[in-house]
Amino acid sequence: MTLIPGRIAGLFGGRRWRSLAPLAVLIVLCVLIAIANPNFIELRNLVRVANSAAVPLTLAMGLTFIILMGSIDLSVEGTLSVSAMVVVLLAANDGNGNDYGWWAVLAAIVAGTAMGFVSGLVQTMLRIPSFMATLGMWFIGLGLSVYMLGGSAIRLNDASIRDLALHRFFGMPLAVWVATGAFLLAAVIQYHTKLGRHILAIGGDEDVAKLSGVNVIRVRITAFALAGFFFGIAGVLAAAQLGQSHAVIGDGRLFAAVTAVVVGGTALTGGEGGVVNTLIGVLIVTVLANGMILLGISPYIQQTVQGLMIIAAVALSLDRMRLRIVK
Repeated sequence: MTLIPGRIAGLFGGRRWRSLAPLAVLIVLCVLIAIANPNFIELRNLVRVANSAAVPLTLAMGLTFIILMGSIDLSVEGTLSVSAMVVVLLAANDGNGNDYGWWAVLAAIVAGTAMGFVSGLVQTMLRIPSFMATLGMWFIGLGLSVYMLGGSAIRLNDASIRDLALHRFFGMPLAVWVATGAFLLAAVIQYHTKLGRHILAIGGDEDVAKLSGVNVIRVRITAFALAGFFFGIAGVLAAAQLGQSHAVIGDGRLFAAVTAVVVGGTALTGGEGGVVNTLIGVLIVTVLANGMILLGISPYIQQTVQGLMIIAAVALSLDRMRLRIVK
């Protein structure tokens, strides 16, 4: 009789179940919402869902690499804020006379990458836990944005950059195609490069990775810089969608990105999951939010549902058959 609980845990906590659960949840969720409100499957609403997922997907791509290592990056909102600030202040805007066009986009992505690089340096060279190192970068980014923007919102007047949100290609906003490109790039990096394999190895067992010849410090710094690169792209998309930049443009983005990664099945302990899982996670979060709006559910209830969802996702993503101690 004592073996029954273990068998049940093995059934619902097994690797195969955990890998299939997010996709099953997404399918069931779509079916239930479509039954409750047929407007969900209208083309106009599906485009709205895709557009809403563009920034979270791009952010979550970068965050996935960090969580795969068993670390965390809390600088999401600060880095996004800095990138949005850079692109708006360097492109045509109503706050100064700059008009550098798409060079502003490049500068914003470089700024995001630089912030990620610094996070990696601080975490590895000073041997500070990633939680605290990136928390510090979060507030540094917000402080820089407040200072450079003067505490106000600056409007983005560059029409070509605004087209990322306003122009459509094959029926989808350009931001959706940019986010799709970010996903494909992340997939290539994870599944077809040495860096992707080393990130997984570090998340699986860092000591074994070191013994196998992996330069852990270099990989960690590169991974944080890579995350900053994706955060920078997301900052450009966010500024284009809003048509402006302000210090709190990234508010709530961290929670959404972490939720998407975890709900998709990437384990917080590292070494398991990936960008495909994260894509499913982003769709789950976005579809759920869209469905609750269509069903007229109170925003306060929506937050409760999202909180319950992330707790359930973490519970499903952990292999409790191997987990001896929970801290």
